[in-house]
Amino acid sequence: MKQENEISICWLRRDLRLNDNAALYHALKSNYPILVLFIFDENILSKLTNKADARVTFIHQALTKIQDELAEKGSSLLVKHGKPEEIWQTILKEYHVKAVYANHDYEPYARERDMVIGETLKSHSINFYTFKDQVVFEKDEVVKTDGKPYTVFTPYYRVWLKKLNDFYLKSYHATPYFKNLLSIKSLPFPSLKEIGFEKSTRHFPSSNFEVKLNKYDQERDYPAADATTRLGIHLRFGTVSIRAVVKEALKQGADKWLSELAWREFYMMILWHFPYSATHSFKPAYDNIIWRNNESEFVAWCKGETGYPLVDAGMRQLNATGFMHNRVRMVVASFLCKHLLIDWRWGEAYFAKKLLDYDQASNIGGWQWACGSGNDAAPYFRVFNPALQLKKFDPKMEYVYQWAPAYKLALAPVPIVNHEFARDRALNAYKKALN
Repeated sequence: MKQENEISICWLRRDLRLNDNAALYHALKSNYPILVLFIFDENILSKLTNKADARVTFIHQALTKIQDELAEKGSSLLVKHGKPEEIWQTILKEYHVKAVYANHDYEPYARERDMVIGETLKSHSINFYTFKDQVVFEKDEVVKTDGKPYTVFTPYYRVWLKKLNDFYLKSYHATPYFKNLLSIKSLPFPSLKEIGFEKSTRHFPSSNFEVKLNKYDQERDYPAADATTRLGIHLRFGTVSIRAVVKEALKQGADKWLSELAWREFYMMILWHFPYSATHSFKPAYDNIIWRNNESEFVAWCKGETGYPLVDAGMRQLNATGFMHNRVRMVVASFLCKHLLIDWRWGEAYFAKKLLDYDQASNIGGWQWACGSGNDAAPYFRVFNPALQLKKFDPKMEYVYQWAPAYKLALAPVPIVNHEFARDRALNAYKKALN
């Protein structure tokens, strides 16, 4: 039975927080009581083969926190599970909805989903308002003077920095407007089991990144130092505000880390303007590469059994924790594409399964960078030497011994390919494809 009260809905997706949330702020300032909604999207969940997927547990925990916060304010979170287009049809039968508020999502699937939902809402004469929230600059906000998107990072970043000011970093303080939340008793909150998943035992990094910034510039490339912020999962699901994060980076003068945040936005902008790059090489000629795609070698890479210490330690860290150090990500990606001549899409898909902080734009951008097929990518003839990378960034083998202890016991596997041979083979394959 349809409820009589006219309401608006704030639909959370990649913005799992109540503070400094653009869509929620604008919703609460509107004319109707606000019901906060989250949908466990079956179109996405059905593709997750691991029923103890840690990312689903992380989302569930973040939603539990939001539910508790809303309950303190006399409201409740509406949590649904299913296909969004079907869920919305049900919601519109249950509630007298006047408007829907959400934040932008830039991935190809999300854009298609929002277009479909937007049409559904329009057919019911319901306005669908969307806002920028997960980036400082989006879409066409940082472009060349002719209006075309940048495809090289350095000039993009120069403009990004120049444009950065208090206007773009202003927080959305919703606290004064929480009185406009819909007054409602707690709604049913599905357990992980009810949506077909199990609780993961994986450890989630803290969102307290501030203490890491003072050493980040000096130690970021050394995987044993644990000097990175581990903030990726929080940025991915929006449990922290990008505006607050950038302000802290500026406050501490963490220039290198600030540039990493800009790389994240650069890759989102690229995926927005060039959605074909989600499945094809940004540089089309690279789709002519004839990959070897040896399945047994791919399995060895996945398991961390290549015989190259830094590669194996990185893959074992990923498999054990859902995280891999950024320097090591570059080495293992280059190794797969160039040493083994395995399609970058195989590696990208494996990372998509394993990374807690998996973000489609950044992951695709990073893989195509390593492969040479992306925008502003490493040149194809740049082939990381895993032995030299190890000598430079883990000289005492601390990281390797932690994640691949067989190397300490001299029980390590024999290298599956010789570096010089693999390098020459890769260069020949690339030259043949690109000429």
